[in-house]
Parts: sequence; structure tokens; C-alpha cells
Amino acid sequence: MRITLSSVLVDDQARALQFYTDVLGFVEKTNVALGEHSWITVVSPQDPGGVELVLEPDAHPAVGPFKAALVDDGIPFTSFTVDDVRAEHERLSALGVVFTQEPTEMGPVVTAVLDDTCGNLIQIMQLVE
Repeated sequence: MRITLSSVLVDDQARALQFYTDVLGFVEKTNVALGEHSWITVVSPQDPGGVELVLEPDAHPAVGPFKAALVDDGIPFTSFTVDDVRAEHERLSALGVVFTQEPTEMGPVVTAVLDDTCGNLIQIMQLVE
């Protein structure tokens, strides 16, 4: 058994696709219109056959309170690994990305937390060797 898909709940699929591709650097893999919403996935350009991130519409009534509670408590919804958190923080900050947590050493990792513009906090992390 292995993970094939993982979802992030977004309030605007078009804005999410733009942010996750143009800003974060993922690559669009699937985009199929399904009525009001679409089935949209993105992948890492370093692993195009790897885990797909589904940009899932957050239309279910339970999602709004769930996402708001996580953001209010500063809890990231998901985490992405990067080679250098500080360099990625600089790159993304220059593109206008808002960070709620600056790069911080936490034992064996360095983390930072950003706002994905679609209602989520996302952590980027680097293993310290």
C-alpha cells in the first residue's frame, strides 16, 4: 500500500492552481471539469509520477469551521519538504507569499509556515543533517 493522492481543501480552485503552480512550483497533472468544480491535481516536478496533490473544493459545510479553527490556532494543514527552508522562504517572500512563521529550527528540522491564499496554512520543512 502506498499514498497516491493527498488533498488540500481550497476555497477557489483557479486561484489555488495558479498559486500551487506559478508560486510554489508544482506542475499541473490533471484538470477535468466536473460541473461546478474540477478534478485538479498537481505534482512535484522532481517526481511527476509521485504523489498527486488534489486541489479539492472546500464546499462541504464542515470544511469552513475546520479550516478556520486550524488557521486561528496557527496549525498548518499539510507539509512539503524543501532542500533549504531559508532559501525557499526568501524566494517565496519575494513573490509576495505571506508567512505566519519565519524559518525556525525545531530539533531535526527547520520549518516555516505560509498562507496558501486559499484558506490554508502550509508548512515547508527541511531535515537538518
